[in-house]
Amino acid sequence: MRPTLTLIAARGVRGFGDGFTALLLPVYLTTLGFSAFQVGVLTTVTLLGSAALTLAIGFAGHRIAAKRLLFAACGLMGLTGVVFSQAHSFWPLALVGFVGTLNPSGGDVSPFLPLEQSLLAHAGAPSQRTRLFALYALTGSLMTAVGALAVGLLGPLRLATGLSPLALIEMAFVLYGVLGLIAYVLYRKLPDLTAGADAGRTPLGPSRGNVYALAAIFCVDAFGGGFLVQSLFALWLFHRFGLTLTAAGAFFFWTGTLSAISQLAAPVLAQRIGLIRTMVFTHIPASLCVIAVAFAPNVRIAFALLFVRALLSSMDVPARTSYVMAIVTPEERAAAAGVTNVPRSLAAAFSPALAGLMFSVSPFAWPLVIGGTLKITYDLLLLWRFQRIRPPEELDP
Repeated sequence: MRPTLTLIAARGVRGFGDGFTALLLPVYLTTLGFSAFQVGVLTTVTLLGSAALTLAIGFAGHRIAAKRLLFAACGLMGLTGVVFSQAHSFWPLALVGFVGTLNPSGGDVSPFLPLEQSLLAHAGAPSQRTRLFALYALTGSLMTAVGALAVGLLGPLRLATGLSPLALIEMAFVLYGVLGLIAYVLYRKLPDLTAGADAGRTPLGPSRGNVYALAAIFCVDAFGGGFLVQSLFALWLFHRFGLTLTAAGAFFFWTGTLSAISQLAAPVLAQRIGLIRTMVFTHIPASLCVIAVAFAPNVRIAFALLFVRALLSSMDVPARTSYVMAIVTPEERAAAAGVTNVPRSLAAAFSPALAGLMFSVSPFAWPLVIGGTLKITYDLLLLWRFQRIRPPEELDP
C-alpha cells in the first residue's frame, strides 16, 4: 500500500503545479507582449517536448530503473520552473518549454505519467486496478483544481507586498520548480520492491498490434483535445466574457473538482457496462457540451454547459488507463503506457497553434467546435475497433 500512496501523493503535488501554471501561462505570456498565436505556438512547442520525453521512455525506458527516471524528471521540473521565471524572450521560453516539464493543458502530459502508471498497475490485484487508477486520477484532478484556485491569491499578495503582477507570476514559476523537489523527496520513499516491476519490463511484444491501434485512435482524441487546452481556453474566456483572473481560477477550481469527483464513478460504471463503454458513453455527451459552449449567448449558459462537461469528460481517464494495462502482459506495461500516452502530448501539440491562430482572426470559438467534433470521432472509432477486446476481468468465467 505504501508505494500506492507515494505515487498518488506525488501525482497530487505535480497536479497542484500544473493547475496554477496552466492558468498563469497565458497571462504571463500576454503580459510579456506575446499574441494569441504566439501563445499557441509556445504551447505547441511545450507539448512536443513532453511528447519526445514520453516517447523515449516508452521505447527505451525499460533499460533504466523507473525510480531513476522519476528522479531525473523531478530535476528537470525544478530547472523548468526556475529558468522559465527568468526568461522573457520568445525563443528562450520556447526552448525551455520544449526541454522542460511545463504542462499548459491542465491534464497530465508529462514523462512522469507512463512511469507512475506502470508502477501503479503492479500495486494491486486486477480487480482493484480501475479503482486504484480512479484514486490516482482523482487526486491529480483535485490538486489541479486547487492549483487553479490558488491563482486568486495573487491579488491579495500584490496588495500585501506591493510587488508587480509580473514579479508575482515569476515567483509562482519558482514555486513550480520547488514542487519538483518535493516530488523527488516523495519518490525517494518508494521501496526497492518497486524494482520488481522494473526487472520484468520489456519492449512491446505480443500486444504490439493492439497498443499501436490504441495509440493511433488516441491521436484523434489528443489532436481534438489540443484545441481545448486549459491555457487557451482561459485566454478565450478572458476575451469572450471579460473574466478576471480570480474568477477564472474559481471557475477552473469547480470544474476540476467536479471532474475529479466524477472519476470515482468510473469503477462502478465499468463493472456494469465495461471499460470501453464507460469511456465512450460518458465522453460523447461531454463533447457535445463543449461544442454547444461555442454558441452560448452569455457566461451563465457557457458555465452551465462546462459544468455538465466536467461531470462527464474525465470518467474515461481511469477507465482508459486501466484498459491499456489490462490488455497487455505485465512485462509490457511500461512500454504500453509510454506509447499510448505519447499521443496526449504529440498529437495535441499541433492543434494549440491552430487554435491560437483561430482565436486571433475570429471572435467565434471555432476551436471548441473542431475539438469537440474530433473527440466524438475518437469515441466512435474506439467503440468500433475495441468493443470486442475485453480485459480478463470482464470475460465470462
